[in-house]
Amino acid sequence: MCSPSKVLDSHGLLLLQRPVASLGPTELRWLSSSSQDDGAPDSPEVHFEPVVRLTEKVETKTNEELEEQTFKMRAKLFKFDRESREWKERGTGEVRLLKHKENSKTRLVMRRDKTLKVCANHYGE
Repeated sequence: MCSPSKVLDSHGLLLLQRPVASLGPTELRWLSSSSQDDGAPDSPEVHFEPVVRLTEKVETKTNEELEEQTFKMRAKLFKFDRESREWKERGTGEVRLLKHKENSKTRLVMRRDKTLKVCANHYGE
């Protein structure tokens, strides 16, 4: 009984010179034990220090500081495409009605969940 020769490809995968179905039980045992024993530790404790330390917190201005939230709910926004005559999804997130404290104008604002990009921004009286 000769054991199959081990040949590794460029990705470190084990290549066989003949089909696995033609291997005997001893060769299969050798193959399974040799593929598990690659010399690398199971779970090494690796710790990386950050290259750049962030020291100051940056204030993000959304222009919603002078507005009071009057309504909020989760929603999915759709837009009707006239060319294809179908509804296209614009985003999922929080829809809010914001009332300006100085001029009393109300606007509807919707931001996408993960990116927080504005996908709807409409003023009303």
